[in-house]
Amino acid sequence: MLVTTTPNIEGRRIKEYKGIVFGEVISGVDFIKDFAAGLTNFFGGRSGSYEGELIDARENAIAEMVKRAGNMGANAVVAVDVDYEVLGQGNNMLMVTASGTAVVLE
Repeated sequence: MLVTTTPNIEGRRIKEYKGIVFGEVISGVDFIKDFAAGLTNFFGGRSGSYEGELIDARENAIAEMVKRAGNMGANAVVAVDVDYEVLGQGNNMLMVTASGTAVVLE
């Protein structure tokens, strides 16, 4: 399945619009990752534990969106947007949402 942030795919014609499709992931950050990120914050540098969590959540949200588009009969998703939010009482939950338009390409 083709997935793109652009509203169309060069050289391909959109034959049918299936509708808006979403993929959502809410991921909790455990104590160990939170502690490691706190050390990185104190000493400086990049937080590998948070980056890994973010990458996994984004990939899972896009995969869920692609799966739902396939269930709608689409063979591509165009105009994809990925959004991030921090949730939870202690801001220890990460929500990643991928959305786009499921389409059928010729």
